[in-house]
Amino acid sequence: QVQLVESGGGLVQAGGSLRLSCAASNRTFNRYYMGWFRQAPGKEREFVSAITAISWRGGSTYYSDSVKGRFTISRDNSKNTVYLQMNSLKPEDTAVYYCAADTLYSGSNWWPAYWGQGTQVTVSS
Repeated sequence: QVQLVESGGGLVQAGGSLRLSCAASNRTFNRYYMGWFRQAPGKEREFVSAITAISWRGGSTYYSDSVKGRFTISRDNSKNTVYLQMNSLKPEDTAVYYCAADTLYSGSNWWPAYWGQGTQVTVSS
């Protein structure tokens, strides 16, 4: 079991930046694959980014095409925290952003077992 708490959402103008944080409760945090998903109003929840457990490929990162080059995922195992640095934000990035975790990773079909409560990101034009 792992509990996830996101923070860092807010309102920002287009072109601006935000950094989301996700604190995990589990002491074996470094064994978890961590990810970010988002859900815009009226749309399905979608994958944004993931970072593998340190034990597998040394923390490799993955991004959706829509955020590649603008967002950066990272993890600090000493703080049990994963981050999502979001730069060059666009109005279409507006969504509730969810942190997620699992001990397994299945690539493009990944749907983690554990989820945070979400944090709102609003990008104004």
